[in-house]
Amino acid sequence: MWPLLVLSILSLSTIIDRLWFWTNLLIKEKQTVARVLEAARRDWSIATEMARRTLKQPIGRFLYAPLRLQNPEPEVFKLALEAAADDELASMRKGDKLLEGVIALAPMLGLLGTVLGLIGSLGSIRLGDLGTSSTAGVTVGIGEALISTAAGLVVAIFSLVFYRLFQSLLFNQIKIFRKAGNELELLYRQYWQQVFLNNYNSPDKDTYFAASRVENSGKTPGTLELDKKPTDSAPETDVEQPPDRPNNM
Repeated sequence: MWPLLVLSILSLSTIIDRLWFWTNLLIKEKQTVARVLEAARRDWSIATEMARRTLKQPIGRFLYAPLRLQNPEPEVFKLALEAAADDELASMRKGDKLLEGVIALAPMLGLLGTVLGLIGSLGSIRLGDLGTSSTAGVTVGIGEALISTAAGLVVAIFSLVFYRLFQSLLFNQIKIFRKAGNELELLYRQYWQQVFLNNYNSPDKDTYFAASRVENSGKTPGTLELDKKPTDSAPETDVEQPPDRPNNM
């Protein structure tokens, strides 16, 4: 019974702590998501500031993780969301391992106490005492031994109920994180595309692309001349001219 008492205290303290955590989270979570997403549709700097003010909440840290980056690419933005979601969901599982241990150990400890009690009660019976008044205390001992089994089952069932409750809340958080992250990523991709189109339509577009073509070619505009060999305007001939004939007249 003493180990069962220790397990029940640990289980009860964990349950109270998790109930307080989930109560505070569920009250403020929807408001935080709505405000940050609404601000992101108008101004990303305002959305970043609003997310920074809610860093005490898991959803606030989740939304602030990609917003604190300086103009990241959409893929980097998505990776920051996924990494933050993994960290926050892992922290929400705090206490689950303890409850799992209590659920597994409590019935076994109760059964162990019952078995030990039965061994002690039945070990004091002698064959000659069967059917006499000396065996009246045996039934009392067996009843007391069964109390440990009942206590272990009560502790395990009580812990299991809240464990399943916390698991359902965690699964709900996964859906909320996925939905909020997808909406924030979609808004950022639209913003990123708009910035790209503005740069593409800017007056310096031609200068930018001309510089890019020059860099990609690996040559400067002044190095494209062909080497030419100098040629003479009239070709030289090696044929010797005959001398003038003398005048015999």
